[in-house]
Amino acid sequence: MTTAPRLDGRVALITGTGGGQGRAAALHFAGQGALIVGCDLDAESAEETAAAVKATGGQMTTNAPVDLGDSAAARAWVERAAAAHGRIDIVYNNASATRFGPVDMLSDDDWRFTMRNEIDLVFHVTRAAWPHLAERGGVIINVASMAGHIGSRTVPMLAHATAKGAILAMTRQLAAEGAPHGIRAVTISPGIIETPGTTAQLTDPAVRTALIAQNLLPRLGLPEDVVGLAAFLASDDAAYITGADFVVDGGMSAI
Repeated sequence: MTTAPRLDGRVALITGTGGGQGRAAALHFAGQGALIVGCDLDAESAEETAAAVKATGGQMTTNAPVDLGDSAAARAWVERAAAAHGRIDIVYNNASATRFGPVDMLSDDDWRFTMRNEIDLVFHVTRAAWPHLAERGGVIINVASMAGHIGSRTVPMLAHATAKGAILAMTRQLAAEGAPHGIRAVTISPGIIETPGTTAQLTDPAVRTALIAQNLLPRLGLPEDVVGLAAFLASDDAAYITGADFVVDGGMSAI
């Protein structure tokens, strides 16, 4: 007996596909049969991801540079995808950018940058995709963070924690408003994941050792630890799941 890929033929919009979790998501979702529409600010890295997907036999188109913090740019990207494929089944809001600093040192610009690039871009993409998702039902996957659940005595992450807490709240409301239209909405809250974006934080062996010591599992997370769960949540296997958050943190929050 053969089993079809769990996302066979579904159109998945994935943001921030230039590297890290976005690239891993594009490769994994394509491997599960999805047609990938990606975007990124970095055109070169976005094209590298598309080439990698195609090299494995997957299907992917990409647009870059796309600044999703600009509502018009986000809407244009979504509408191009809908026009090209005639449908949108999955929206995977992965892209984000943040700035760190303690409350007394955090500038107005740092605060606005983080809100724009961790909250606004999720809203812009989701609002644009909503009518297309509502046509036949669909799934919204928003990447939150453990920063939305817990504070830190060592990392000055006020803006980041605030933004990711907002994503958790936004997603619950999206689930409530989406249910009558057959739209499910969930969040994934990763802990420390090794990506190009976290490289600078993890190069110091002492920092790396301290971070691993916070986990029950003796390692840091990988993008694949997140995107495999995302593919399940996007599939019919998760048809009775909405409004929920899924923690991927190596057990850090359990102790």
